[in-house]
Formats: sequence, structure tokens, C-alpha cells
Amino acid sequence: MARARLTELAEDVVGNGSEKVLTKDGASYVALVDARRLDYYHALKVEHASLMLADGAITGLQQALAGQFVSDEELDRALGVTPAP
Repeated sequence: MARARLTELAEDVVGNGSEKVLTKDGASYVALVDARRLDYYHALKVEHASLMLADGAITGLQQALAGQFVSDEELDRALGVTPAP
């Protein structure tokens, strides 16, 4: 019975292109999502990470062009590295 219901829900998700959120104790627990949409979500996550890295690089370049640098000691502390002797 549960297998039949899960199949029915999965077919609804794929057929209608909508997600189904299953709850536990009244709170969202898991979701059924079309696999193509999940692939899209994963691609968005990768793209977002790339954009964040690019934004950080741009900020760093702008700071360098403005003459804003940190000392080697500050960098070591920020990275949690033991300074070289």
C-alpha cells in the first residue's frame, strides 16, 4: 500500500512538475522532487558558489587597487597558520 501511494505521489510530481513535501510531527521532513528539477537545483548551487568566489575575488582586487593590504601576521592569524620562524 505504501509503495503504491509513493508511486502515485511520484507520478503526480513528474506529471505536474510540482514538489510534494512530506511532514513529520507537523513539520517539513522530506520532499519529492522531479529528478530534472533536482539536477537544476544542484546546478544553481554550483553557479551560486562560483558567483560568490568571483565576488570575493573582485572585492579583493578592489581592496588591493585601493592599497588595502593585511600584514603577513594578520593573514596567518586569519588562516589559523603558525607563522614561519
